[in-house]
Amino acid sequence: MPTFAAIDIGSNSCRLKIASVQMHRLKTLFEDREVTRLGESVFQTGVISPEAMAATIRALRRFHKAVQLHVVDKVRVVATSAMRDARNASAFTEWVKSATGWDVEVISGLEEGRLIHLGVVTHEVGARGRCLLIDLGGGSCEVTVSDAGRIRTMVSLPLGAVRLQEAFLQHSDPPAKEDVARLKQFIERELRKAQKKLGVPRVGLVVATSGTAAALAEASGHVRKGTAKKSLAKKRLERVGMLTADTPDVRKLADRLAKMSNVEREAVPGIGPRRSEIIVGGALVYATLLERLGLKGFRYSPLGLRDGMLAQMLAEVDLRTSVHQKLESERWAGVLEVCDRYGIEQKKVEPVRQHVVELFDSMVAVHELPQEYRLWLESAGMMHDVGKFMNHQGHYRHTQYIIANSEIFGFSPEQRAIVSAIARYLGKTRPEAADRPMRSIPVEEHVHVVRAVVLLRLAVALNQDRATAALKIRTHVYPKRVLLELVPGRGNAELEAWSLKKEADYFREVFRRELFVEVA
Repeated sequence: MPTFAAIDIGSNSCRLKIASVQMHRLKTLFEDREVTRLGESVFQTGVISPEAMAATIRALRRFHKAVQLHVVDKVRVVATSAMRDARNASAFTEWVKSATGWDVEVISGLEEGRLIHLGVVTHEVGARGRCLLIDLGGGSCEVTVSDAGRIRTMVSLPLGAVRLQEAFLQHSDPPAKEDVARLKQFIERELRKAQKKLGVPRVGLVVATSGTAAALAEASGHVRKGTAKKSLAKKRLERVGMLTADTPDVRKLADRLAKMSNVEREAVPGIGPRRSEIIVGGALVYATLLERLGLKGFRYSPLGLRDGMLAQMLAEVDLRTSVHQKLESERWAGVLEVCDRYGIEQKKVEPVRQHVVELFDSMVAVHELPQEYRLWLESAGMMHDVGKFMNHQGHYRHTQYIIANSEIFGFSPEQRAIVSAIARYLGKTRPEAADRPMRSIPVEEHVHVVRAVVLLRLAVALNQDRATAALKIRTHVYPKRVLLELVPGRGNAELEAWSLKKEADYFREVFRRELFVEVA
């Protein structure tokens, strides 16, 4: 069974998780973590310092040895807030490539939140109802409202623990009252903007992930007064996976930490030496967020970004898992959202989608494309006209740009690049390796993209703004030729037949077979 590795290059730490697929489920084989503070210099100067780069590379080299030891089949490496902000991010990704051979994928805040959500709802049974997820990392904070395992609303905020420490609390120890006051104002401002989108979510469960949440959940139990409460808190801490914190305790702890020196914060149970340096900002964010949204508290979950990455890798190779259906549903919802945003009427593009799926299924022996290209073609078929929102002239170029740069849940940047390239070449131009859309796609995928382009061109040719019912097609595949038999619902199909015949030369060039068209 395949073995996967997920690596999260965060603003505060780097994390590795290796898991194998057993009985359609993931079994964790190995985990590692290193605090590298990659974002520390970024939030001060806008660039990653050489020291932070070197520390992160050392951690990644150690991860690389573990990956080799476990004979991993697929590795996915993602970077988050610090790399999104760093002006020299490309230099660092090149260093990672030369040191490990890995390509680093810099993901958006919303994609980060989606993957965290996927990891939590896949493994946390209680999170499959209506719940709210909070992930406060080193550079950003993602807040997600989820219902029945689907994302309803999500915001990504610049409220990471390292970012806030560098921006507001570097001047004195303990922090000056004026600095803390400015920090609180900033947090309030960002959360006011977030609340306009989140509203007052009525949820039965609040799940918090990442190290800040773990530290607050453990430490908040120790700010209680009274033997009975302390005993209760102690029992809670012993329940693995059920570490919780109440909003009043988090507020009390946050205010207390803001008045302590770093040495004093280190001594608070559950915080420790490295977390103490950045805990103040994170604690104040949690306290303010819980109060503003009217939440009673949160439950800590050790799950996070890495678990979402592993779940997606599982979904893409094992079609029998429930997470596969969830991922497919999420992707399709993202495609439809893009169509709605750019004024595409689904009933007009649905025939293109249907025809490209029919062509894909009936010509498997001809195109020999991987199965995932079926979805890529469906998506490109639905979105192939979104560029008209910008300009009808040259709209295929605009379509490519919109798809490649839109936030479409469930699609990685590479997958969006593939879909955008398929939708790009529906006019007079043909895909070439040197084209800008093709340069962002792995070379080994180029032949697949070209073949997919031909199929989508045929599907578009079958739909020439018909005023009558959509055509039906019968596909006959022979060793040296392919016959498309058109069966019009009403009227004739002469325009479609003519459009298809115009594609015959390109079809022969790509598939080494003749294309014939007949009208039944």
